[in-house]
Amino acid sequence: MYQYIPDEIDRVRADYQAEKQGAEDKDAKRVGNLGELAFEQFCREYLPAEMWEWENEDAIRRCNPESFSAHDFEVFGYEVDVKTSRDVAAFLPKSLIENDSEDDIIVMAWHRDNEDSLILLGWEHVQTLQSKVQTQAEFSGNEPEKLKHLASRPMNDLQDLGPNMANMNQKPENPFEPGDRVEKKGEADPSVGVVVEVLPPETQIELYGQELDGEGVRVAFPSSLDEGPADWREFDRALLSSYCDDQDISLYTYKHDNLKFAENPFTVGDYVIKPSYSDPDVGVAVEVGEEVTVTFERQLGGEVEPANLKDHCDENEISTYRFEHSVLEFADT
Repeated sequence: MYQYIPDEIDRVRADYQAEKQGAEDKDAKRVGNLGELAFEQFCREYLPAEMWEWENEDAIRRCNPESFSAHDFEVFGYEVDVKTSRDVAAFLPKSLIENDSEDDIIVMAWHRDNEDSLILLGWEHVQTLQSKVQTQAEFSGNEPEKLKHLASRPMNDLQDLGPNMANMNQKPENPFEPGDRVEKKGEADPSVGVVVEVLPPETQIELYGQELDGEGVRVAFPSSLDEGPADWREFDRALLSSYCDDQDISLYTYKHDNLKFAENPFTVGDYVIKPSYSDPDVGVAVEVGEEVTVTFERQLGGEVEPANLKDHCDENEISTYRFEHSVLEFADT
């Protein structure tokens, strides 16, 4: 068996993608997405990356509706579908075949009630399941309960379908996650960017005609994000890739080890607080340099575009305050 514990980004994306898919049963679609994420993590650890493909990877990462495909993965040339359920009775051969008899292999994923943990119980060839169902149908007596078992093979047996490989462990090495504020290494005055997507290690990326040797990280810059129709700072960080894709926000791809976490992560328009205050008011960054110039949100009297904040404060004689960036934190919006 293989256990997968989804992080908050995966949980939010699985839910929002189910909503955008327009599924009749959103809850079932959400847990189905989590089942696919669980199997993707299994493949990443145990199977060579060039020999499996996830059909819905981009759709779930960007929370877009999926293109129709009868199966979720292709592994060693086999069409694989992941079935996810809280009720293990759903994994009896007859139940599986009634729901899906067109693929080559079915993977069975069980989830807890609160969906905080999924376990891949095993997998089986569809032909084997069909044979089991036929045998049960032809059996003339009452089948003993102990024979009504799940016809499944251990997860690690899936490796036997392909070449003899050691544990692959192709999980990402880069330290970044969506929402992180980053800057390019080696620049005297680097611009702060926002991580939008962390690409899988095996993704082939070309920059300026050359293949990128390393893991790719896609970054958007706040000035471009501010031009969008919504306040991107109020979005869950898991949905930034969806927003940028929907609004055609320009993204820039970097090799992960060419980036570092921004020393001063704040940009104009950010919502900030000074946590040392007992009941801090939410402030808005008006200007960012060696220090961060802040005004309080309640003083603005309405929404002001980030690019106009400094002029707005000057013209309306709105008080501003200067702080070292190290004493500020992002406000929870």
